Amino acid sequence: MTQVATVDQADTAKQVDTAERADTAQAPQGSAGRPDSGAGNWYIRFRRAIRIASRPEPWKRGPVLAALALLLGLLMLLHAKIPNGTGGLGSLVETFLPWFGLAVPVLLAGALWRRSAVAMAALLLPAVVWLNLFGGLLLDKSHPDSDLTVVSHNVGAENPDPAGTARDLAASGADVLALEEVTPQARGTYEKELAKAYPHHTVQGTVGLWSKRPLSDTRPVDTEQDVGPLGDAKPAEITLADNRALRATVATDQGPLAVYVAHLGSVRVNPRTGYATDTRDRNAQALSKAVAAERNERVVLLGDLNGTTDDRALGGLTSQLRSAQEAAGDGFGFSWPAKFPMVRIAHTRDRGVQPLSWWVRPPPASHHRPVAAGINW
Repeated sequence: MTQVATVDQADTAKQVDTAERADTAQAPQGSAGRPDSGAGNWYIRFRRAIRIASRPEPWKRGPVLAALALLLGLLMLLHAKIPNGTGGLGSLVETFLPWFGLAVPVLLAGALWRRSAVAMAALLLPAVVWLNLFGGLLLDKSHPDSDLTVVSHNVGAENPDPAGTARDLAASGADVLALEEVTPQARGTYEKELAKAYPHHTVQGTVGLWSKRPLSDTRPVDTEQDVGPLGDAKPAEITLADNRALRATVATDQGPLAVYVAHLGSVRVNPRTGYATDTRDRNAQALSKAVAAERNERVVLLGDLNGTTDDRALGGLTSQLRSAQEAAGDGFGFSWPAKFPMVRIAHTRDRGVQPLSWWVRPPPASHHRPVAAGINW
């Protein structure tokens, strides 16, 4: 058996050597009858690559890698078809959808190590799908100068330094400032520290709006935080304390601007119940109805929506309002958690205005990062 294997190896080596000599003989010749150092070498390398790719071995290697690459591509391509069910699997996948792209270079390394042509070909699907979904975010679409700068920040209910946070936000130079998770204990601090820079403000429950321009028609927005008989039985002064959305009109030189500030319900990942989003989803639907009923042509929504643009639960809002980050941002704009941002749940969305820039500000004492946008008319 050893002799037979040796003979087979020798025959294979002779065949390869014969093919290489044939390539050399067929290569374009120079004027002196020698193989041209440029075109000839390129021709030989091309023929060798074709010969290697045409062998069956590279196409037989790595079937598991190829299957994983196809599954990854289909997962990103058909993420909207993943059922939410009771565990919220669809929303969970969509929340971290940009990060699925990291699997592409991992699979590519495996395909190169295995020298698998079929895995390399299969990787084209997830690579193209990811670039189609998120490639545009890699470009810097921001422009200098704007008529109005808005900032939104979840200051955190457990913020250890509300005064410092207020001073940092005032130093941003924003014309309009939206705060979420304003506790009764910290409300006075924010009002005191921001009073000089922002003479106009309103606080409705746990959300507030500070402005350098006059405010009017300020009111809370019902996002159905409390539902059922017990919620309906609560008096207005009780429900207002826990209110998480407001609407106000900001007076500008170009006309009135309707501004919404919202903090949708939190989401939780539980091993037993899965991705719990019931409150967030109900809040999002109620807020989308309020925005749909808005008569002002110029609308800006600021806030912590506890969901990403790709999350289907925010479809009612994303279909009505454009993402300023996607229109005028640079990069993915991840805003949470502050120390190592992984998702963008802080939003500035609009209609009837033109976003020129969008960026994430350095975090003060909160577990969220502030986001800012510059808009024109």
